[in-house]
Amino acid sequence: MVRPVASLLLVLLLFAPAAAAPPDVSPAEARERVAYHLKEVDELSRHFESVLVSACPRFASTHEWKHYFDGEVDRLVLLMAHLEQAWIEAKRTDNDDVRRTAKAPRHRVEQGRALIDKLQGCADDNGTSFAPFSIWRRIERDVPKRQAEIALPR
Repeated sequence: MVRPVASLLLVLLLFAPAAAAPPDVSPAEARERVAYHLKEVDELSRHFESVLVSACPRFASTHEWKHYFDGEVDRLVLLMAHLEQAWIEAKRTDNDDVRRTAKAPRHRVEQGRALIDKLQGCADDNGTSFAPFSIWRRIERDVPKRQAEIALPR
């Protein structure tokens, strides 16, 4: 029981100064930055909506399938990166409306899960397969790199 309490105290000590730090941007600037990322999320979500309702594409070769599959996973990484970056931008202000706006589209993560399920069926249709867990690990690994690429200059 001592370890969980000690761990919790350590986490609180490490993150308390950051939480107590004053906001470094105005609500208007944060709103603009969040809006940029959420616009990108909306565009990517529209793409995924079309993929989810369409029949699985058929490819002549495994190489063509892999190219298509990697592109869809890359778009999913980008969606997750924009969601995360919107929240990071929102935390730079103390405005609750901006923070709520940034958090609202987080339900899009479910769309990502549905996409992975759909792609698994499409992989079967194209004579190949993948482990969903490995894709989620790839996404987890690649999101921070992509965030660095999409972050707006401060």
